[in-house]
Amino acid sequence: MFYNTKDGHPFRFNPLSAIVTPRPIAWISTQDGKGVRNLAPYSFFNLTAYDPPQVMFASTLTKTDQIRSKDTVANIEATGVFCINVAELASAEAVNKSSAPLPKEMNEFEHAGVEQATCETIDCVRVANAPASLECCLNEIIDLPGENNHLVLGFVKAVHMRDDCIRDGKFEIKTYRPLTRLGYQDYSAIADTFVLKRPK
Repeated sequence: MFYNTKDGHPFRFNPLSAIVTPRPIAWISTQDGKGVRNLAPYSFFNLTAYDPPQVMFASTLTKTDQIRSKDTVANIEATGVFCINVAELASAEAVNKSSAPLPKEMNEFEHAGVEQATCETIDCVRVANAPASLECCLNEIIDLPGENNHLVLGFVKAVHMRDDCIRDGKFEIKTYRPLTRLGYQDYSAIADTFVLKRPK
């Protein structure tokens, strides 16, 4: 099977999201200039550098009540801050519920029944019981080719880690099972891990 992306794919759904898997989920909390809080999951997400610590996520498509992009990007443009909360298997239903295209005046924390906590270094809230949360400030938003494709780059200013996720001086993913995005409407939770030492 082969297809040229400029000609489009022959399937009902785009296979690219099923090919590039698993993808970590950034459960991003923001608020607009009036303090209306928002929570939404993004699977085009990753860590990009250690020093200074930096992250990225990409947003695609838009909403009818936003000029461009979605509430998350609009809020980051307005305030310059956001918080990336790690998604886990235990919060899968709430993560999915928070992805609903609600009116921008609605609070997804309340809609999904997610407890909020105040961030320490930025004017934003975070998911109170997340395994980890990264308080971030905006570096740059890059408009990508195509309609409403935006790459958000940020600096990590502070880190929260849930105490039960720390074992033997390490943040241990086996304690919470990270939720990951696969293709289509499929998800997975990481359970099996193994160690490979990098060659010298």
